[in-house]
Amino acid sequence: MNLLPKTREEFAQTDYWNEFFKKRGERAFEWYGEYLELCDQIHKYIKPADRILMLGCGNSKLSMDMYDSGFKDITNIDISPVAVKKMLELNAKTRPDMKFLQMDATAMSFTDESFSVALDKGTLDALFVDDAPETRQVVENYFKEILRTMRNGGRYVCISLLQEHILNFLLEFLPQNNCMLRIVHCLGVEQANKEKNTDDALTLPVFVVVATKFKSLPMSVLEFGLGNSKMQRFTASSDLANAVSSVQKAALVCNGLARSSIAGHNEVTMDLHRPGEETPRYTIHILDQPAARGLGKYAAFIVPQGREIEWLFATPAGRKKLQESANYQRLAVVTLHRDQVYSSLEEVKEELGDSIKNLSPAGLTGQIPYLSLGSDVGKRETLICGFSKISGDFRIEEVEVNGKTLRRLIFLSNQFVVQSEALVKTSNPLSLLINSNYSKGFCFPVKIKGKKERKKIDFGHLACQHHLYMSVGAQLATTLQNPRQDVEKDVLVVGLGGGGLCSFLHAALPHARVTAVEIDPIMLEVAEQYFELKQDKRFHVVIDDGLAFVERCRNEEIHFDAVMFDVDSKDLSLGMSCPPQSFLAEEILLHIKEIIGPKGLFMLNLVCRDESLRSAALEGLQKVFPAVCHYKLDEDINEVVYCANDEKYKSVEQWKKNFGTAGRGLNSAVKEHKLASEEALEVAAFLSELKI
Repeated sequence: MNLLPKTREEFAQTDYWNEFFKKRGERAFEWYGEYLELCDQIHKYIKPADRILMLGCGNSKLSMDMYDSGFKDITNIDISPVAVKKMLELNAKTRPDMKFLQMDATAMSFTDESFSVALDKGTLDALFVDDAPETRQVVENYFKEILRTMRNGGRYVCISLLQEHILNFLLEFLPQNNCMLRIVHCLGVEQANKEKNTDDALTLPVFVVVATKFKSLPMSVLEFGLGNSKMQRFTASSDLANAVSSVQKAALVCNGLARSSIAGHNEVTMDLHRPGEETPRYTIHILDQPAARGLGKYAAFIVPQGREIEWLFATPAGRKKLQESANYQRLAVVTLHRDQVYSSLEEVKEELGDSIKNLSPAGLTGQIPYLSLGSDVGKRETLICGFSKISGDFRIEEVEVNGKTLRRLIFLSNQFVVQSEALVKTSNPLSLLINSNYSKGFCFPVKIKGKKERKKIDFGHLACQHHLYMSVGAQLATTLQNPRQDVEKDVLVVGLGGGGLCSFLHAALPHARVTAVEIDPIMLEVAEQYFELKQDKRFHVVIDDGLAFVERCRNEEIHFDAVMFDVDSKDLSLGMSCPPQSFLAEEILLHIKEIIGPKGLFMLNLVCRDESLRSAALEGLQKVFPAVCHYKLDEDINEVVYCANDEKYKSVEQWKKNFGTAGRGLNSAVKEHKLASEEALEVAAFLSELKI
């Protein structure tokens, strides 16, 4: 039996409602929630002493439940005589003081200011079936009658689905008629409806609209709330409309996820905001995999702060791998955003509870397990919030990962990508002094006031893995390709960032002079102040456009043994984020060809999600340089491409032979200069993945 309207127009017909109530018989129809789910909002805005008008009572149990809870002064009206007769029969003995009247809500017979509350549970939605002029006139008459019969300070409390045309009308009409407007999302009703729906019916978000009548209101007062959370106040009606719309759009996603699996399709991503905040507090990625023996139904994985940039959590392929290892059919991967405060993992779980539950598959019962990498949410400290005219807003932050402190440069335009990263070492001057005294034979305690742990950048730590593979290219170019020890070798790095690559090259290759070109002067300040970059006679930074600098070197016949491009694109809409397309123009590549001469090497960091763009980039390089090979980083989208003019490198065997020697030389240099106690490069693994 189809008990819901086939067309929207049926809602507004008296005959429809008479037939509806006859079909329902004694069963109450509570599609906008029952008293138990609505009582929090009802008790907040309606008091037992209020004179209450129930608009369009139908056969809903709401007024009966309210009466039994102490709200004795309730007058119920409905356009359907069938509904009124049934309700009178049902309540005559048990609720003698409750009134039921057959009446048209658009033309009521009550005197002015008869009630302090007008309660509407779905009646507005039934009347406002479309945005036609004749329908709007009916709705205007409805509200004029409500305001006429309501006392000053009284409240119109409406339970509604808030279709777009209804919301737009309320935002226009109520403030113009001196009413403060508040809209609250009733999450409890939504959850209850979802649990009651055993078929594929949609679970739509339900809202409580509270309009408070004043004699005069000098300005619009518009508010929005999620359940019992703090209200958010808006000055523009469009902001309130957007808040409602975002809840409704999220409900569509949740409905889709509840009704079906997205296994075999792309993951679904949602941002969660606190009311009144523009920036997200959480991002949730939802993944499904086909049902299989041994898989759990659903779980949430909370990524600790600072780990969100790792391949496993930052990429769709990584998250798919995470889901497979977690052994759940559906996994919600939650990342935490910077510029937010998270006190504990338990607080995060509690805050996420309703949202995670809304994303669960249909029929799920029991507690949803939360997974993570440890028992806390990780630590993130923002050292500076900066702005660059070229790169926009950026952050310097410190995070703790696996017991290590890492300092990072992040551009907010691409905040899941680390631009620069350095390992921070700490030394305690007190312990150093105590150790020194013990070595001198002193055995008394030493106290130093005002001394804190000193933080130092570890130049031997290359956090960006592609820098290591570019460095082995520099080692090859400045030793095997140019073995003369009486001549200093020159390395050009285009793209400074935090200076991690340049500082490593400066320390590991004492036989080489490093020139870095950076277009953004702010980045040089950042590198010097926060990443301990130091210029000297073997290392200097040029503030210039990289392409212009390359052209000038070619025109002035300035040569380098190694040239490195480590530059990101500011246009995130492109499938290739590093380098910008202009850096791969044939003219620029020809300049590089001349600059490196017959024995030099050109290296670039290639980050490309579009296979056709990647192929085009490699073809362009092969057109200019006789020898090209590349190394794809494991579980990453970075790829280091090596280009040479030397014909002997046309075979991958020659690349591997010389890179093997260079790799071992780099490992020796790292140890010799005390940059690390262990080998930096796994030479055999690197050589096995080199490809022409």
